[in-house]
Amino acid sequence: MAERPTEQAASGYPAAAPAAAATGDKCPIFAKAEACKAEGNAHVKEQRFQRGQFCYSEAIEHLFTDGDDDDDVSDTTATSASTVGLKEGDEVTATSGSMAGKVGKLKSLADDQGDLKVDFAGNVIFLQRESLIKVEVKQLYVICLSNRAHCHIKLENFGSAIQDTTMAVALDENFSKGFHRRGLANIQLSKFKEAKADFKKAAVLNPKDKLSRDLLKQCEKEIVAARFAKAIATEESDPLWQRLDLNSFGVDSSYEGPRLCQPITTEFLAALSEWQKDQKILDKKSAYELCMAALLIFKEDRSLVHIDVPPGTEFTVCGDVHGQYYDLLNIFKINGLPSETNPYLFNGDFVDRGSFSMECILLLFAYKVAYPKHFYLARGNHETKAMNKLYGFSGEVTAKYDERLYDLFSEAFCYLPLGHVIGRQIFVVHGGLFSKDDVSIVDLAKINRNGEPPDSGEFVEMLWSDPQPMLGRAPSKRGVGLTFGPDVTKNFLEKNNLKMVVRSHEMKELGYELEHDGKLCTVFSAPNYCDQMGNKGAYIRFKADETGDLTPSYNSFDAVPHPEVRPMQYANPALFGGMR
Repeated sequence: MAERPTEQAASGYPAAAPAAAATGDKCPIFAKAEACKAEGNAHVKEQRFQRGQFCYSEAIEHLFTDGDDDDDVSDTTATSASTVGLKEGDEVTATSGSMAGKVGKLKSLADDQGDLKVDFAGNVIFLQRESLIKVEVKQLYVICLSNRAHCHIKLENFGSAIQDTTMAVALDENFSKGFHRRGLANIQLSKFKEAKADFKKAAVLNPKDKLSRDLLKQCEKEIVAARFAKAIATEESDPLWQRLDLNSFGVDSSYEGPRLCQPITTEFLAALSEWQKDQKILDKKSAYELCMAALLIFKEDRSLVHIDVPPGTEFTVCGDVHGQYYDLLNIFKINGLPSETNPYLFNGDFVDRGSFSMECILLLFAYKVAYPKHFYLARGNHETKAMNKLYGFSGEVTAKYDERLYDLFSEAFCYLPLGHVIGRQIFVVHGGLFSKDDVSIVDLAKINRNGEPPDSGEFVEMLWSDPQPMLGRAPSKRGVGLTFGPDVTKNFLEKNNLKMVVRSHEMKELGYELEHDGKLCTVFSAPNYCDQMGNKGAYIRFKADETGDLTPSYNSFDAVPHPEVRPMQYANPALFGGMR
């Protein structure tokens, strides 16, 4: 939980005095920053993390930009070097070019009117003469950075959280909460060595911090486990799907639910849907058989799949489902069940977060096996071992079935296609576009996808990247992949003779959002995400005219009730440290 205005900061600073007492009449902007911080705290208490993030950014903006300046730093830590055109070590005065307004404001917070000397670390500016800045201002800045990092973590912007906490601990090396929160962000990126160092530092600074000590031990366990797995892995070892004997499974005589028989019938699909809706578990043999059958179909596909949409027909694209089974059933209720005349593509992130991921993936795989040429699934960033270990799917499969079935699903995920092209017009990918300009869909089809995503390259960018409104490219706020502008989208489409990019990966208030001059659409199909975001879900329905030209229609829908099982029920509690 973010700090309240009257709480003592974890760095050991005394609680901030009321603005008038702390700054007198000299600095009314400090009072504005305090008010923004307090508003952010209220939003965070109600789990409105996007609004909280905005308020903390606004507080920082009050401290570090001039009131008449038009610069927007709502998504940055402070002021970037490229913005002010300075070199490391430059002397800066209140009349030095575009920095003048900012320096004037900074000096209004200072104890004297001496020149300021700036030093660059990454994209942020430090004030070398720290004595110029009042303790209250530094305290407020550090707390706002830390609180904003908390919001970033909740919103899965782990790269931004690391940036903010790094700035906070650079300004105050005794700020234990900053190290703790940076450790949490590093864990979400499976950077256990970095997280271990952060939790160790937090535990030293605050010996009473049991949570950091527990997370430190868990990071040590994960590091040892990774070393062990690497040591026993050999290129010669056969995957589970090649070794598994499905005939070795029996079915309990007391089981009364649907049983898989091939070819899959509409009766089985309806029975499976209702059986799982009643929170009943499909028998283990059928679960293994479904996963195996889907894996063998995915294995025959290339990394980029082309889908034909004949003239006069329609095709539906859905985004993230995230284990929200009852909302998945609602999509089929609204838009019709999948069939040869009602084809679908689900664009990744079927599992994790929601606590009915097993039900979602079994139904989706069943439809894939039933309609292999009319029902398509793409890999998302949550169809990976690192995400499943953290966000619940691994724990859910193990709890409802066994660990070996999770291993089989992991192998199936590795064969999921990374992207699709619909009607030779629409490029569909879970994340986004690329760090290079010369990527062709021919190249994408050749990617070796059978494995976990690498740290860089087209594979990981297809799972993780996000659009941005600015031209060009920038590092991702998530800490993986990149962000890309409308010029990147335009160039990719022109090079590949396509008309539109459809991607998912981000929650949107209406369930969808058009960007990049209408050439890119984000679609997200998990309404009221994690039972707290209040967003709608959406799907896109493309209609092919008599020439085959595709026209999209965007359809939003609300969340439906589900059984009282909280989101993240099966997430790894040892790795979350109270984040849920």
